[in-house]
Amino acid sequence: MTPSVTPATLARLRLAAQWILPTPARPSTGPAGVVRWLTALQGQDFPGALWSIGLRSGTGRAAVEEAFDRGEIVRSCPLRGTLHVTAAEDVGWILSLTAGRMSQGQATRHRQLGITTPDVDRVRGLALALLEQLGGRATRNELFAAFERAGQGTKAQRGYHLLFLLCLEGTLVQGPVSRGTGNGQFYVSSEAWIANPRVLDRTEALTELALRYFRSHGPATVKDFQWWSKLTLADIKAGLDQAKDRLDTVECGGETYWLAPETAGLLGGTAPGARSVVLLPGFDEYLLGYTDRSAALAPHHAPLTVPGGNGMFKATVVAGGQVAGTWRKAQGAAEKQREVAGVVLPDFFTELGPNQLKALEKAAAGYKRFLG
Repeated sequence: MTPSVTPATLARLRLAAQWILPTPARPSTGPAGVVRWLTALQGQDFPGALWSIGLRSGTGRAAVEEAFDRGEIVRSCPLRGTLHVTAAEDVGWILSLTAGRMSQGQATRHRQLGITTPDVDRVRGLALALLEQLGGRATRNELFAAFERAGQGTKAQRGYHLLFLLCLEGTLVQGPVSRGTGNGQFYVSSEAWIANPRVLDRTEALTELALRYFRSHGPATVKDFQWWSKLTLADIKAGLDQAKDRLDTVECGGETYWLAPETAGLLGGTAPGARSVVLLPGFDEYLLGYTDRSAALAPHHAPLTVPGGNGMFKATVVAGGQVAGTWRKAQGAAEKQREVAGVVLPDFFTELGPNQLKALEKAAAGYKRFLG
């Protein structure tokens, strides 16, 4: 019989599955292991993505940056047309499933920007030539300057979309961190930078993506996976049919949720995290990994977390698996007087108890250590 769980338990199981909280089955691993487990984590806010990885791996920002520098993890556009962090060896096979649909979805915008197939061929050659000239890495501004010199305009987001297409086809990825030039990375040649790319046939890739999503994000529904991956339902069914023997299910509100057996095993006792308080960055997979976020985020708090519903997620205070507020770094003397652990300024939706406030201080101290 499939176990039935409450939304609150669902949320806390996700804390464990995503390695936000430690569990007995969770291995000790570094930044690359965390990224490999999550498969892809949204990375449009680069400092936030670094904290997502550091929080789960228990390492500082420097260690996460070093994983990029060693070529273990990269940033590209494998899902939903936005930047994500993946293990270097995974980005190619994920793109083999998703790139075609993303390209079709952007076709109208690319016509508006006057981007043609010959234009993409031209900038591909320019980018690879520039990388060879500069020792294998280039900043976005350096690439844009090369495009402009060759008559390929970059204004009005045209340059961004040219780079997007080069990443989508697997020519470029963002690799080593460009310290001293802002919170960004150098672009590098995927072929030169990624030492051991995995090559999977389509059936293998669909199975792998389904298995890894539900293991790392579960409990989650097919609808959650469809939103996250943007695969067709036919592809999702094909992948899940091959993966389901290695997954378990629970029910909540009449819906079936898939998850890792190790996560389901936590139901034998009390689901962990009831007293936990964690500080998550904006765009963290804990919220972004699902189309239905109501288990962790009360509907009346959603506008406070995503103001205006414009897709810009604030950093969140999560208490017992529930979003209890937002947080940011303090600005100005008055705000700094209200900081927690000298670094975090929370804005609560609900009042925290004394033990939760102590847990918040511990979480803030952990973020301070991460920053170094």
